[in-house]
Amino acid sequence: MRILVVAPAWVGDAVMSHPLLVRLKERDPAARIDVLGPAWAVPVFRRMPQVSETLMLPFGHGDLQLGERRRFAKTLPKYDQAIVLPNSFKSALVPWHAGIPLRTGYSGEMRIGLLNDRRPLDEHAVPLMVERFAALAQPKGEALRQPLPEPRLIVDAVARDATLAKFGLSLDRPVVAFAPGAEYGPAKRWPAAHFATLATELADRGFQVWLFGSGKDQEITAQIVAGTKAACVDLAGRTSLDEAIDLMSCASQVVSNDSGLMHIAAALDRPMAALFGSSSPGFTPPLSAKARVISLHLDCSPCFKRVCPLGHTNCLVQMEPTRVLAALDVK
Repeated sequence: MRILVVAPAWVGDAVMSHPLLVRLKERDPAARIDVLGPAWAVPVFRRMPQVSETLMLPFGHGDLQLGERRRFAKTLPKYDQAIVLPNSFKSALVPWHAGIPLRTGYSGEMRIGLLNDRRPLDEHAVPLMVERFAALAQPKGEALRQPLPEPRLIVDAVARDATLAKFGLSLDRPVVAFAPGAEYGPAKRWPAAHFATLATELADRGFQVWLFGSGKDQEITAQIVAGTKAACVDLAGRTSLDEAIDLMSCASQVVSNDSGLMHIAAALDRPMAALFGSSSPGFTPPLSAKARVISLHLDCSPCFKRVCPLGHTNCLVQMEPTRVLAALDVK
């Protein structure tokens, strides 16, 4: 079979789709699996050996562009099946316009006709996002086979070493990677002052601290650097996602908010403290036995809000750096 997987828009969700790809290959080892996704998520799929080719979706996030989607669909090769992971109307348009005979996905948003293998979503049977994706590799109505494989990303040693050289970094001392951003909103971000306190303690113990994130996270990382008297290497906004994956694979420990980089660190099987505030580890946990989830389980959390509706973000403010340090395997 030749299968087209329409990828989710979020980097973390892209990582969590890996068990689906593994299951598709288990079902048909000779299957060719291509992934169609936004530019910012494509580097994740290039690290998955089950993927034959990555195709870039030439539309901005949220853009409908009906005519452009139809024209783009006509340029695709022939596929036997499309598996549409997002639940939106627009995400099902390209497989429909491309005439792919079997179009699989959850019922979602006004997709009658666009999908001809529509599945009802039983949130109790598949509570985790990774389970919902993986279930689409199985026949309709079949219970999800457990246990699922954990997502894993591959790293090429030559590319990793070239990335280290590009940024003038060395591994003469152990590295702790921080991912202090969260695209979703401030209710998922541990305070910069707490990151700075933890970074100072780690630097005093002989660790390098590398800060990761996008250009949107530079304000936060600058605050951390200022709070540590420049004891950190600030890489936010300086690396591509491919380079961030290479460099994060060098870390002996990771501290991350619930974000795409948290899922990348888990897929690299890095020991990690994963910090949860407004979101729930019961829905999108880091999928690695080496990850330690830290959550205060306050009565008001998880609220799943971008900004704390009570104005205090105590679910993260009251999460002391000493508690996070204790979760790390550092001496």
